[in-house]
Amino acid sequence: MTRIHTLLCAFMRDEKGAAMIEYAVLIGLITVAAVTLISGVGGWVSDSWQNLSDALLPES
Repeated sequence: MTRIHTLLCAFMRDEKGAAMIEYAVLIGLITVAAVTLISGVGGWVSDSWQNLSDALLPES
């Protein structure tokens, strides 16, 4: 029983897991921001190319 108690106390004092979770959350937030930015820029570029195409090639 003492061995289990010792292992649990050591696990609770270890802060490596907390740092790893913080980095994972940070990477997740950066990923969400990047996907949102890329989606927004992609829509803008698509609209710009469509407007250019419409201006250069009018319907006959």
